[in-house]
Amino acid sequence: MAIKSTSADNKTRSSVQIFIVFSLCCFFYILGAWQRSGFGKGDSIALEMTNSGADCNIVPSLNFETHHAGESSISGSSAKVKTFEPCDALYTDYTPCQDQRRAMTFPRDSMIYRERHCAPESEKLRCLVPAPKGYVTPFSWPKSRDYVPYANAPYKALTVEKAIQNWIQYEGEVFRFPGGGTQFPQGADKYIDQLASVIPMGNGTVRTALDTGCGVASWGAYLWSRNVRAMSFAPRDSHEAQVQFALERGVPAVIGVLGTIKLPYPTRAFDMAHCSRCLIPWGANDGMYLMEVDRVLRPGGYWILSGPPINWKINYKAWQRPKEQLQEEQRKIEEAAKLLCWEKKYEHGEIAIWQKRVNDDACRSRQDDPRANFCKTDDTDDVWYKKMEACITPYPETSSSDEVAGGELQVFPDRLNAVPPRISSGSISGVTVDAYEDDNRQWKKHVKAYKRINSLLDTGRYRNIMDMNAGFGGFAAAIESQKLWVMNVVPTIAEKNRLGVVYERGLIGIYHDWCEAFSTYPRTYDLIHANHLFSLYKNKCNVDDILLEMDRILRPEGAVIIRDDVDTLIKVKRIISGMRWDSKLVDHEDGPLVNEKVLIAVKQYWVTNSTSAQ
Repeated sequence: MAIKSTSADNKTRSSVQIFIVFSLCCFFYILGAWQRSGFGKGDSIALEMTNSGADCNIVPSLNFETHHAGESSISGSSAKVKTFEPCDALYTDYTPCQDQRRAMTFPRDSMIYRERHCAPESEKLRCLVPAPKGYVTPFSWPKSRDYVPYANAPYKALTVEKAIQNWIQYEGEVFRFPGGGTQFPQGADKYIDQLASVIPMGNGTVRTALDTGCGVASWGAYLWSRNVRAMSFAPRDSHEAQVQFALERGVPAVIGVLGTIKLPYPTRAFDMAHCSRCLIPWGANDGMYLMEVDRVLRPGGYWILSGPPINWKINYKAWQRPKEQLQEEQRKIEEAAKLLCWEKKYEHGEIAIWQKRVNDDACRSRQDDPRANFCKTDDTDDVWYKKMEACITPYPETSSSDEVAGGELQVFPDRLNAVPPRISSGSISGVTVDAYEDDNRQWKKHVKAYKRINSLLDTGRYRNIMDMNAGFGGFAAAIESQKLWVMNVVPTIAEKNRLGVVYERGLIGIYHDWCEAFSTYPRTYDLIHANHLFSLYKNKCNVDDILLEMDRILRPEGAVIIRDDVDTLIKVKRIISGMRWDSKLVDHEDGPLVNEKVLIAVKQYWVTNSTSAQ
């Protein structure tokens, strides 16, 4: 039976909405007064809030207590709160599942020692990873593309090792990134121009890219102006702090390697993949690494190889490699590409570009090729800790020779809100087009409410954003902007695998299990969003560990938005009260009668050897 709302109900709801906007405006206004940027001095954030009209005296008669039971019970003197102490300064750049000391205990062949190796439960650190002394908020994009504060990643090895290749230069208190690279001495823009003469960049056809062995991710950084989003990865400290530099620049990147485990991305995810002297032995293991690239490359996508062994006849002396060895490397690559049914579109200088066929009809010859070993698994997206195999991922079935296997994608930005092929085809069990479109509407509404709560959300203050339980990517789609990017994480324990949909929308993301640490350096995200994550992981692993991991990867003065049921959030709020976070629990935008609430928080600024927030 429908319940009619009374005028009293409407007044209550109106008061609640005013309360939410007012109280959180004041919350962030106060916090903004001591936020830092530049070189640790007071920045313009508080001034910005003042100039935007924030007024903490507009409705002084309202009662600013929460409109639900339970929160007050966690702050009483009888409730003992666990305090998490700072870790030792040695752990400033701690990466739990790629720890260097632990890594060296594993075999070095096939890059096994560079893969994820997480510590057992008994060895987990349960302390707060400190920021280094002098740590500051990074520069805003696009300045951050070219400049990173030295204090945030104080490692100069690359300025010496890669000096002649123009990767990075040290200039006083900052590192400068001129946009150079081993394979693009004239700069990343010129290099991308050459690629764009073959690959349709800039018109929305190519939107998502994978950069293997990315260095400091200049390729991904310079693709940004062409509206292409690159997922860059490189091993932990193959070159010192390369992934850390990428994220400090505001470029998507994770610690990762092509070794023995499948990449944590869905099948048919990327519009193009790239290797610029990434040192991956592409022809080895019967072409296994190329087969893994083929798995994650969408039909019609492009693969770019820049550097050895391309054009070996001219360059073998400069590379100081035997020409017979390089010749054999290229032969194996060409054979693997032919078996995968890739078509070579371009080879000039040290660059070669192949294109994957759009469906299996164009690859009939390989069906009878005895070398063609097709993968037997029914779920090609089941990749978390799964061994890589030298097998070809089959195309989805098509009904005509010109049909794109898996469904044709619209150009970006149209594909952001169009119904993705995985939804329209019904390949995700139980998910209808109506349910998908309703999810989009809900997230537009949620994000609108978030922006009322935190007016800094779309100002460029938050560049690197993570959604820890991304679903269909609705949060990222609703907040999409040139000022920011979102790492859409789909938990491996989620009921439905939606990461393929995220990529079909032109967004980027990764699989992950939050019972383990994420493959990134500390302090690499400005804002973290978690939608019903703690309900999902209830009784799966320790809530403390998930929150400590959030603290590790969140920048000082970074923000957190957690959406969940009220009982779960009360427990989370109690834990974070011992973590140097300032937090507030607020009602759902539809009012206090909705059991789902929102917990917002800001991590305090503190650095190693500090005993309290500064």
